[in-house]
Amino acid sequence: MEDQTANPTSSSSADKTATDEPTGSNGNGNNNNNNNNKTAQCSVVSIYRAKIAGVLRHVTVAWTKSLINHSFAISVERPEGGASTCKVELKPWPFWSKKGYKSLDVADDDEECRVDVFWDLRSAKFSGSGSPEPTAGYYVALVCDEEVILLVGDGNKDAYKRTKSRPCLEDAVLVSKRENVFGRKSFAARARFDGRKKEHDIVVESAISGPREPEMWISIDGAVLVRVSNLQWKFRGNETVIVDESPVQVLWDVHDWLFAGGPGSSSGLFVFKPGAPDPQPQPQPPSKQEHFGESDHASTVGTNTDTDKNNCSSSSVRNFGGNSEFCFYLYAWKIE
Repeated sequence: MEDQTANPTSSSSADKTATDEPTGSNGNGNNNNNNNNKTAQCSVVSIYRAKIAGVLRHVTVAWTKSLINHSFAISVERPEGGASTCKVELKPWPFWSKKGYKSLDVADDDEECRVDVFWDLRSAKFSGSGSPEPTAGYYVALVCDEEVILLVGDGNKDAYKRTKSRPCLEDAVLVSKRENVFGRKSFAARARFDGRKKEHDIVVESAISGPREPEMWISIDGAVLVRVSNLQWKFRGNETVIVDESPVQVLWDVHDWLFAGGPGSSSGLFVFKPGAPDPQPQPQPPSKQEHFGESDHASTVGTNTDTDKNNCSSSSVRNFGGNSEFCFYLYAWKIE
């Protein structure tokens, strides 16, 4: 039997589905051992706002991958606080079914509410960059009261046919996306700045060591849009670039690349926010010490709740203006 059901795990469980720190690091991001390169865990965490049983709630979709594990997790906010979470391990074994479902109890104290999670990864395709999130050939669908409240992936037709459910009248909104990538000099990711348009290829490249002054480049779809020289003096900053004839604000904080000790413990933060900046004077770019999250639920999946180091204030980013509330957060971890 292909489909499978399981009890959801509580968001307060010690079983974390992803981390913003490399495995084996402490709360400050410092390396506790020499095995970071072997245990580095890439992750992609997307936070949506969806209407469930007439109430807007946050839904978190987290994909994680290391040398020994590949999984995804769905977390649905509860009205009274906390969240219900289910985690699916993507096994490489030939007899493991890549198609299934699980049910989540997301009820409040007054009435019952269940969300069914359906997935089909049998034809899933992944990018060559090593991202844990599929690029095509799959779907993950959340169903409540015979409505598809959230559909991730490109298998829309198959998802509606299998779930026998209608689309929700109010589309889910992608609030934020956060990705952790590991590399030496180059870091690649993909993000969609407009939900109606294609995903864009984002590449951050750096030249930190050597006789020359440290430099950094940020490319989108193969075109270098941001070039920062004298990086030791400009390790925090922001620029507005044009992507598909629309403005996108780019913010960066690479202080740790230059001044933190040891590979594996230094991460750079890059924030991409669609829309033009406000006309008033710009605030300082958000630092990694600020707190991230649209709500407390944002940190229940895919984050290390014991530290604020890798969190970025959504309110600070919104101060940069723009019509879209969406932000893409890229954490680039330097390793050897």
